Amino acid sequence: MAKRFVLDSYALIGYLENEPFSERIERLLKQARKGDCRLYLHAIQLGEVYYITLREQGQNSADLAYSRIKAFPLTFVDHIDENLLITAGTLKANYPISYADSFAAALAKIHECFLLSGDPEFKVLEKEEIIQVEWLSSGRNPETSG
Repeated sequence: MAKRFVLDSYALIGYLENEPFSERIERLLKQARKGDCRLYLHAIQLGEVYYITLREQGQNSADLAYSRIKAFPLTFVDHIDENLLITAGTLKANYPISYADSFAAALAKIHECFLLSGDPEFKVLEKEEIIQVEWLSSGRNPETSG
């Protein structure tokens, strides 16, 4: 079985901004193109990248980031089925994570795969063994939202 990962907004923004971990994401994108791994992305995380980029860099940059991400070899999840909704809601209710992050974590939990992130909100979920996280380090404070 191919390796599977969920990307969150931290991973995507860092990749687009050429953070130190960008090479790791690039390798995974190449593997995904060849079918050697599967990368999941929920539409909520894509929306999060869009609004953060729009707020910080303007419309042109946000539109460019959106179109670049849509061209990546990702398995886009653009719906919220009952299992995802209940899992994300349960995580949000029980742990101090943002609502958007609860969907990334729920996707990782449901698909039993690693979450690629550097967002410290996920530390509690890893500590509680709810999800596995592959930690990405950029050397800056991560962008979080509520």
